[in-house]
Amino acid sequence: MKRREFIIISGAAAIAAACAPKKSPSSAPAEGPEQMVLRENPVNGDKVSLLGFGCMRWPMIKDADGKDVIDQEAVNEMVDYAIAHGVNYFDTSPAYLQGQSEKAAGEALSRHPRESYYIATKLSNFGDRSPEASIEMYRNSFRQLKTDYFDYYLLHSIGRGGKEAFNRRYVENGMIPFLRAEKAAGRIRNLGFSFHGSQQEFDYFMQLHDSGEQVWDFCQIEMNYVDWTHADGVRNANADYLYAELDKRGIPIVIMEPLLGGRLANVPAGIARQMKEREPDMSIASWAFRFCGTFPRVLCTLSGMTSMDPLQDNIKTFGHFKPLTDEELDFLERMATQMKEYPLVNCTDCKYCMPCPWGIDIPGTFQHYNRAITEGTYAQSSQQKDYRKLKKAYLVSYDRAVASVRQADHCIGCGVCLSHCPQNIAIPDQLRRIANYINNLKQNTL
Repeated sequence: MKRREFIIISGAAAIAAACAPKKSPSSAPAEGPEQMVLRENPVNGDKVSLLGFGCMRWPMIKDADGKDVIDQEAVNEMVDYAIAHGVNYFDTSPAYLQGQSEKAAGEALSRHPRESYYIATKLSNFGDRSPEASIEMYRNSFRQLKTDYFDYYLLHSIGRGGKEAFNRRYVENGMIPFLRAEKAAGRIRNLGFSFHGSQQEFDYFMQLHDSGEQVWDFCQIEMNYVDWTHADGVRNANADYLYAELDKRGIPIVIMEPLLGGRLANVPAGIARQMKEREPDMSIASWAFRFCGTFPRVLCTLSGMTSMDPLQDNIKTFGHFKPLTDEELDFLERMATQMKEYPLVNCTDCKYCMPCPWGIDIPGTFQHYNRAITEGTYAQSSQQKDYRKLKKAYLVSYDRAVASVRQADHCIGCGVCLSHCPQNIAIPDQLRRIANYINNLKQNTL
């Protein structure tokens, strides 16, 4: 096939009867210079914006006590702009931004007619997976999001831990029959899952679907032009395989991490130069979004936008959407191959690893390291031109970006973070690598 052609809770039923169902919403393109591309969900006819708003990266500010909190005023402004320009899919989770995301989304969205947007949230029971805690998490999402039904509800990040983890989080505690009963009552319109894991693990969930034991209404996968064929293939499956398996079963696909946590919006300078030579008026990020939208089974592509600038740029991309040609797909494959030659840490800045029990700023350390490589300010050898300048710049900027008591050399290798990382990064090993790199810089032993 050518690429473009790809292109047990006994009272569950009683609990499910507690609220009244709502009818399915509908949506239409916004008026204005950009007309958002809508994709029809073949399962129920929903007209979903090809650009979805991922609520994992809301803008943050400091409160009076110095705590990081969501800037609700900025969120409201962004949500208003998004809806006015045809964006109607909003994806959140109880786990995002240390529990703050759903409330901020609810505050912003509830100011608009409920039929004008779709809400997607998740059962993120990574910690306490008991029936009581899981049901309370589910019910609290209604309160936080100020709604009495969810358009798209996901079992969050299945695949990590394989069949055993899935059974512990959703089967043995009876949450599957509970959620099925909630769907029958109308409080969940579409039930699916988000996936991080290996091909073997994904095959297991497809087998459940094929057997009729667990039929999925949709699936959320990580897909971008790097992970299309360049995921590690062991801990994380290539996206081309995931897409093909979902496509042949007719399962609608929602895309997460189209920019790999922002790394495909800030690619290494040599790659950026090649992209700009081909499309000088397009942003670097638009290449990644066009890649996802080119494939017809994709229902929605999520972007975690932290300010108005990326929101406006993404609306421009999807408001004047141009699918990639075969030649452009080949070009991105070459860029992906070049990307893999850089010693980047595959961190998407999701912050699931936080807080670290020893206070390490894990994502901050990785993001600073990746940024230096991407921007070409990475000191590689004492024989390198401008080595002393690059060395000083890295060490000074590292101290400014990450407090000394939270830097990589303080990691004790406890491994608590490992089970939380959806990218399956060997976090202690990568922190040790960066700590050694910094020590070599200080000792002039590179």
